[in-house]
Amino acid sequence: MAKRKVSFLISVFIWGGGQFLIGKQKMKGFLFFCMELIFLSIEFFSGYWLDYLAGNIVHFRIGIYGGFFTRGLWGLFTLGDKAGARYGDHSTMLMIEGIISIMVLALFVLLYIWNLRDAYQTGKDIDSKGVYTTSGEYLKHTLSKSFPYIVLTPVIILVAFMVLMPILFSFLTAFTNYNKNHLPPASLVDWVGLKNFVKLFKVPIWSGTFFSVLIWTVIWSLLATFTTYFFGMFQAVLLNSKHVKVKSLYRSIMILPWAIPQMISLLVFKNLLNGQFGPLGQFLIDIGVTNKRIPFLTDPMIAKVTVVLVNLWMGFPMFMIMIQGILSNIDKSLYEAAQIDGGGDLQVFQKITLPLVFQATGPLLVMNLAGNFNGFGSIYFLTEGGPVNPNYQLAGDTDILISWIYKLTLNNQIYDMAAVMCIILFILVGGVSFWNFKRSSAFKEV
Repeated sequence: MAKRKVSFLISVFIWGGGQFLIGKQKMKGFLFFCMELIFLSIEFFSGYWLDYLAGNIVHFRIGIYGGFFTRGLWGLFTLGDKAGARYGDHSTMLMIEGIISIMVLALFVLLYIWNLRDAYQTGKDIDSKGVYTTSGEYLKHTLSKSFPYIVLTPVIILVAFMVLMPILFSFLTAFTNYNKNHLPPASLVDWVGLKNFVKLFKVPIWSGTFFSVLIWTVIWSLLATFTTYFFGMFQAVLLNSKHVKVKSLYRSIMILPWAIPQMISLLVFKNLLNGQFGPLGQFLIDIGVTNKRIPFLTDPMIAKVTVVLVNLWMGFPMFMIMIQGILSNIDKSLYEAAQIDGGGDLQVFQKITLPLVFQATGPLLVMNLAGNFNGFGSIYFLTEGGPVNPNYQLAGDTDILISWIYKLTLNNQIYDMAAVMCIILFILVGGVSFWNFKRSSAFKEV
């Protein structure tokens, strides 16, 4: 039998066995075998398998006596079988432990696949070339070829557990009945499949609220992004003009909204625009602009206009400073050539300034659009999503998807429906951002 087949078959059962026995790579084979020992040790010594095999446990339950991997998989698939705060199962903790166990298991599966591929390749080199590569040579070749991946591996593992695990938990929650009627540990959580998605689109109160909030979220994102962008560009072009004096003073004044923490500014505006006691409403009455107080935050349409204007006040300085930097780096010979050709100021702006600025800021504009799609603070700290709309399911007229999700989770403990919305939000933001990035010339150049 060819050595590649023998080496492969041995390594199927004993990690590194093919490398050790066939390829004569003792160090490499020993390292793979250590990985197998670690895998088995985690499972056996984290549970009661040895006691069970010795006959010391009569009624064996995986949820109690199983090891790290088997108990984790059992918990993820069942979410527990006994409710109760003291001796019962905690469904959400079981889900988290299950996700972690699958991620660790996936890591060992990758090592196992690596072990098999390497065993086969080692045998194949011997069959075809008659070459016995030593462990040192293999290690040296691997380091030179895959050094960036090896260095990044700890970071990737850390990111996987810090970032991917919570995302997976949120994703799986969308397929359960985890809500205020099923709160662990008093109650068990069950898998319900696509029932929550069907509920979102089929039940009128949910679907009506969802599509209304989604439409406003899209409108809000576009307005919040492009008003700040073009007003910032307008201010930058003005400050870049040679006719403007004391530029540093104007620039400092306009940077102030950016320098103040956003939450502080929004809470100040919330008091300033209070429809009953706010000083701005009283001031407008005093100067005769109106004879009654304006419901800045309590009228559905006026509240939407208010949040856009307040966001404009806070958001334009960032684009202004950025575009000023871009304008200062544009080759002046382009403007001189345009003047020689008789181009007017508007033509120069349309043909030279705008394309160059847009090309440089395109990726940031896309990121800002995605950020405004999830602009929780701009909405919640100013209006808390209000005014309350009785036709909506636990949402107000200025609520965007992310603030609605916040209310569903923290205020009403409807985690399952909030998780469904998170998935949809992720698909929308991720899809639009990816599509825009692919179309952006700046991204193509990168």
